[in-house]
Amino acid sequence: MKSNLVKKRIGDRVQVTPYTPPPMERIIEKTKEVIIKFPETIKKIITESDYTVKNESIVVIKDVDFCNLYLDNTKCKSIQIKSLTKVLIKPIDSLIDDYYEEILIEKGACVELEFIDDSWYILSSDGLKLQ
Repeated sequence: MKSNLVKKRIGDRVQVTPYTPPPMERIIEKTKEVIIKFPETIKKIITESDYTVKNESIVVIKDVDFCNLYLDNTKCKSIQIKSLTKVLIKPIDSLIDDYYEEILIEKGACVELEFIDDSWYILSSDGLKLQ
C-alpha cells in the first residue's frame, strides 16, 4: 500500500509531512436543461357504429358489425387504428394520401395515419387481411 506521506531528509533527521495536492481550479460547466414533452398516449376501445375521433392516439374497434370512423384533423393529428370488425375510415374536410375520400379496412387490420399539411397519410399498414 502506497503512503500519502512525503518524506524529506534534513540532515540526519527524517521529517514526515502529509501530502497536500497543488491547488486546482474547479471548472463548473453551466448546463442547459432540456425537457422534451411527448404527447400523452390516449387509448380507447370503440364499440359504436359511428364515431368521430377526438384526441385519441390509439383506437381499437370491436363488438359492432360495422363502424364509420371519422377523422377530425382539428382534434387529432396522428392515430393508430386496430379493427376487429369492418371499419370505413372517412376524413372530415380532407383526403387520405391526397386521393381517397375513404378507406375500408377489414377485421384484424391495423393502420397508422398522420395528418400533414392538408391531408391524412398512411404511414403504416399491415396490409390486406385474408379470411
